[in-house]
Amino acid sequence: MGERASFPRRLGALSVDWAVATFTVALIYPLQSSSLGPSLARLIAFVLEVGLLTSLGGASIGKRVFGIRVVTWPDYFYVKPGAAFLRTILIALVIPALLIDSEGRGYHEKFSKTTVLRTRK
Repeated sequence: MGERASFPRRLGALSVDWAVATFTVALIYPLQSSSLGPSLARLIAFVLEVGLLTSLGGASIGKRVFGIRVVTWPDYFYVKPGAAFLRTILIALVIPALLIDSEGRGYHEKFSKTTVLRTRK
């Protein structure tokens, strides 16, 4: 089907998605605000943006920019909304995304039965 996405592409996509969430929340809260309210709002905006776009089209804004998409593992179908949001919540928790198995898949991918493939060079 396709080649697994590299770590630099994934990190770039994550950075773009976090920036989108940050600037979306900046429409409501000041950008330099460091209290708990704006921080939680950024996290919620990130989970909603990435989870919703991944479940609707297989890729968030950052993933589209970097030419990667999320598919089910091992059959490479579109990701259902439950799996997309589970995956995104686990990424937001950080630890499952940092723990990887011998195949290089993070635990957020193993729990949601997904993988990330490259869609262009």
